[in-house]
Amino acid sequence: MKLVSAILMLLALTACDQASQRVDTMAREGAKGVVSQTIATRFPQVPKQLITPFTDCIIDNSDAAEIRIFAKSAVIGVDDTTVATVRTVLSRPETVRCLSQSTAGMAGTLG
Repeated sequence: MKLVSAILMLLALTACDQASQRVDTMAREGAKGVVSQTIATRFPQVPKQLITPFTDCIIDNSDAAEIRIFAKSAVIGVDDTTVATVRTVLSRPETVRCLSQSTAGMAGTLG
């Protein structure tokens, strides 16, 4: 009986983990539009061709709380909190590395 209970608990935990991952993936996908809009409107120094790589790197390096801020901004609009959160994520070494790798071959296409 204990073995059956343990197996059922393991299955339940696995299902919860999978559901949590799906929710996180959906939230990150939803946040991309807000981050793209923020980059395009509040960071004019970012060339148009780099908005997608910037967005991807920001989303990939955001934690769950930051993703919630972006999701909220998708409903209420981009505000100073959205911009500050984008700026925070952009300042991380992991994000800088991601941008460097993502844009390495694009130098000749800018201009």
